[in-house]
Amino acid sequence: MSSSPSEDTSTDRDGASAASDPLRPSDHIDSAASAEDITQPKLGVIGWLRWGWRQLTSMRVALILLLILAIAAIPGSIFPQRSADPNGVIKYRTDNPDLFPVLDKLSLFDVYSSPWFSAIYLLLFVSLIGCIIPRIRHHLKALRARPPRTPVRLARLDDHRSAERAGSDDDAAAAVDVAEQQLKALGYRVARYDQASGRTRNWSVSAERGYWRETGNLVFHIALVGVLITVGVGGSFAYTGQKVIVEGQTFVNALIDYNSINRGRFVADDSLEAYAMTLDSFDVTYEDFGTPGAGQAGNFKANLSVREPDGSTTEGAVQVNHPLGIGGDKIYLLGNGYAPTITVRNAQGEKVLSQPVEFLPQDSNMSSLGVVKIPDGMPEQLGLIGFFYPTAVKLDTGAFASAHGAVNIPLLTLDVYEGDLGIDGGTPVSVYQLDTEEMTKLNGRGTDQDSIQLQPGETADLPNGLGTVTFENEAPAGAADFTQSVKRYVSLQIHHDDSAVWVLVFALLALAGLALALFVPRRRMWVKATASGDTVHLEYAGLARGEDPTLAAAVDDLVRGHERLLDAAPLPRPVKGA
Repeated sequence: MSSSPSEDTSTDRDGASAASDPLRPSDHIDSAASAEDITQPKLGVIGWLRWGWRQLTSMRVALILLLILAIAAIPGSIFPQRSADPNGVIKYRTDNPDLFPVLDKLSLFDVYSSPWFSAIYLLLFVSLIGCIIPRIRHHLKALRARPPRTPVRLARLDDHRSAERAGSDDDAAAAVDVAEQQLKALGYRVARYDQASGRTRNWSVSAERGYWRETGNLVFHIALVGVLITVGVGGSFAYTGQKVIVEGQTFVNALIDYNSINRGRFVADDSLEAYAMTLDSFDVTYEDFGTPGAGQAGNFKANLSVREPDGSTTEGAVQVNHPLGIGGDKIYLLGNGYAPTITVRNAQGEKVLSQPVEFLPQDSNMSSLGVVKIPDGMPEQLGLIGFFYPTAVKLDTGAFASAHGAVNIPLLTLDVYEGDLGIDGGTPVSVYQLDTEEMTKLNGRGTDQDSIQLQPGETADLPNGLGTVTFENEAPAGAADFTQSVKRYVSLQIHHDDSAVWVLVFALLALAGLALALFVPRRRMWVKATASGDTVHLEYAGLARGEDPTLAAAVDDLVRGHERLLDAAPLPRPVKGA
């Protein structure tokens, strides 16, 4: 269909009018300007930085970072951590020699001090600070502001009620006065908004409450920042160390006496608590043969004697989940095992080693693996790999195993290696591992000599006439069995952190703030009275900020309470309701 010239002229005139209309921008949808003429502004470096800062300091990003931090902490509970379980890290390396280097490069054995975990931690800290400060300013401004004006048309709100009473202008004003006092008693902040409109006057009160909801929200996020700061700063003054103590041995709380220690950057060499503790005994019970769970251990208890700087001595005990407090330190029980006392003499009969050796448990029945290293006193360096079986039984394959965790039929087997222990190059070497790459195996599987087998008190010759090895019997004189023939050891963790109390305080504040944010409703209420002739028209309405399933019931309660108060006051009775 073709258009007439007059229609074309009219269309052009309308387009020109639209393009020249000062109330319409040139890029309006029906303007004459084409879409190709629209040019987006360039942000530039400053603009992109501002955009990135706004994204980082948004609450959405803060919640995402908090979730990422929680996920990033999961590997710390899956893999053993050097700061808490160095022996577990060593065992994992032994069990997974190919996978360990890859995981170690990813810092999965030092999760909480890794660069990637610290980056998430710092980003969360900055994000929380950046989004909290503007919200605090906004909240303080809202607290100082009056409740909003009463809407002109309250009937448009979902939760709206109305009623009519006989009365005059004075009665309408008095009804709103009563409502104002009623709302104040309910904890609302109130403001009056009375208006005159021609011959009709209306009186209204606007009320608002629930600011504790936003206050709780802010308290929750401020407490999170407090936890982050406390953990970060407190960690600089905290230390955590591990020590393996054999029965009868004493540990002095000094840097040189720890097996391993992680300390904050502000922990000085002489800032450790001054005390010493001796492991008097280690008690553990095992389920007897023939009972359910036979051989299972329980009721671990390390009995300690603690010597204070003033020379006084106190007795204490460390149990699982029941640490011992010494000064500002907490002593935790991490593990335990057997420490057979081994004596090695060379061919000339000279004693080159005599000490308890900690063996690492390999199963629930305490079959244990240990390493003895003898760097001096022999023609060449010697290494011994031993297995200790508290209750030894021989399998059909000829191998030994332990049938029970208690010392009933103890047996120690030793394989001897000769050569370079790898300890002279200055590279740290684990005392629980023996690198046999540069050593020659002298007995055991793969050689023409059997492994050495010893029970407490027995002595055997080393291969090639190198000397002798003795499995010492530590049982007291006159003992009738082997139950006390082998010493026990415990692995203790010594932890010092003065910030723990503040972390608890901020955690409790976070819970309190979260409870306020979840359970305190934010709502507004209005009561409006309009006098028309000899009738007072009352309107009630409520509006929630967010989800509030109890709002309708709250409006109904307001209406009923207001009616009771008006009935009790010397005002005219209601004539009808709507």
